[in-house]
Amino acid sequence: MRTDYCTGIDEKDIGKEVSLCGWVNSYRDHGGVIFIDLRDRSGLVQLVCDPADNVEAHKIANEVRDEYVIIAKGKIRARGEGLENPNLKTGKIEVVVDELTIENASEALPFVINDEKVNEEIRLKYRYLDLRKHKMFETFKLRSKATIAARNVLDAHGFLEVETPVLTKSTPEGARDYLVPSRVHGGEFYALPQSPQLFKQLLMVGGFDRYFQVAKCFRDEDLRADRQPEFTQIDMEMSFADQEDVIKVSEAMLEAIFKEAGVEIQTPFPRITYKEAMEKYGSDKPDLRYDLAMVDVEDIFARCSNEIFSTIASDTKKNRIKALKCPNGDNIFSKRQMKGFEDYVRKFGASGLGYFQYKEEGLKGPLTKFFEESDLQEIVDRCDLKVGDVVFFGAGEKKLVWDYMGRFRIFLAEQMDIIPEDRFEFVWVVDFPMFEVEEGKIKAMHHPFTMPKNLDVEDLEEVESIAYDIVLNGVELGGGSVRIHKSDIQAKIFELLGISDEEAQEKFGFLLEAFKYGAPPHAGIAFGLDRIIMLLSGSESIRDVIAFPKTQRAQCLLTQAPSGVDGEQLKELSIRIREMKKV
Repeated sequence: MRTDYCTGIDEKDIGKEVSLCGWVNSYRDHGGVIFIDLRDRSGLVQLVCDPADNVEAHKIANEVRDEYVIIAKGKIRARGEGLENPNLKTGKIEVVVDELTIENASEALPFVINDEKVNEEIRLKYRYLDLRKHKMFETFKLRSKATIAARNVLDAHGFLEVETPVLTKSTPEGARDYLVPSRVHGGEFYALPQSPQLFKQLLMVGGFDRYFQVAKCFRDEDLRADRQPEFTQIDMEMSFADQEDVIKVSEAMLEAIFKEAGVEIQTPFPRITYKEAMEKYGSDKPDLRYDLAMVDVEDIFARCSNEIFSTIASDTKKNRIKALKCPNGDNIFSKRQMKGFEDYVRKFGASGLGYFQYKEEGLKGPLTKFFEESDLQEIVDRCDLKVGDVVFFGAGEKKLVWDYMGRFRIFLAEQMDIIPEDRFEFVWVVDFPMFEVEEGKIKAMHHPFTMPKNLDVEDLEEVESIAYDIVLNGVELGGGSVRIHKSDIQAKIFELLGISDEEAQEKFGFLLEAFKYGAPPHAGIAFGLDRIIMLLSGSESIRDVIAFPKTQRAQCLLTQAPSGVDGEQLKELSIRIREMKKV
């Protein structure tokens, strides 16, 4: 049907006979001569239907409307003088049609294809129409090329692509599993994998040495702009490898992916520890496109005459007092605005937010009366303040201060409009804690198969793991770790997590059994492909880089999933639905 794509022709093809296929982007009747902008996945080209050239083609062109599917055959010619369109790749040529076929008509569309202001729910309900936008095609073209680039790099490094099961055993890894009832084994369930973690470790036991997979993963969790219930990972694992081996391969892969988008990135990427990230940026996924690093000032506040601050500052293990400099803030924000910042941090549990303004005569503000002049000068020196700067203070329990001051750092950068849109700042965050405490319970920060660095410390929260995340512009792109491959270490971790031998056997027995038969040292990582493409394409949401995404309520508006099923299906699955009581 087609000899060329619309933008595959140009001035060198003048005089050539072509057959083009696509959708009518627009049509215009200029005194009997009909002009049609034909669109395919490559872009637009102008068709000319003149009754003087072909009466039949002109007659059919009269019936054409927007989004009709047509096939046009004709000859390429140069546009007339002064009629060129510099905004089109094909703006210097047009195709004079001598044969036109309407393959399919289109009803009036629920929205204009290239209208950027269309409600997202409407776009998702008619996703196939939304995908017709050239911007969408370019995004998925980039996604395809990036995936191929990743495959090529991993193949060159000796990795083997292996598919792991989608129907597997429920082994919760932090989020809820999606469960699939079994018809053959009534009352029992498969689970959709949250990741291929256990299977890729078994592949290492199986001697495959280097594995990768572009894997579908599923997590039944609350959604955000960068989350979906089903998502895609570039997953990999290496035997006889350590953290450095994984990082080296990962950087080579990311370099190739970004090159497909015309972006040159510099490797190796910088590294910071988890502790440094939290202390300086209040986040384990810091955005390093701008500075605004937090500074510890507990020792200074410990000497002040304000009892609240001095009490907080006296316990540096449990508490923190952080200073955050806002350059030239005194000239950017009014006192009313700065007072309003307190309302922002209160939303995240802060009891308040103090600040000093640095003027020609020194630090000013209601808190200065509690400090000696020498201590105020130390604040100036430690925060490297210049006249016109403002310094904000957050005080309280360590994790709480990290959280709200980290959020405030991002908020402040947005308010100051200092975040560059065209920069890519990578950073590896390493040496994560092995454990975290939530509601009095000890949990693995990553997963219970992560190799610890030091188990011989009294405080479990001080145990570090050989785990690493790769972060780009404040977004976690991927995370991995060196895995436990020795049974005695794995048993100790399960004991510390309160996982009994019986529970360990029930959930992970097949993996523990495999480790008895010679498990090599191994390490790996998984990258969120959707997040990579979201950042690389400049998309606002992860939904823009997934062909058929779910809403924030985990619904597919296109297919109306999830949906009910008939009683016979439920009976076959040994399932009975109880009516939910209305609260």
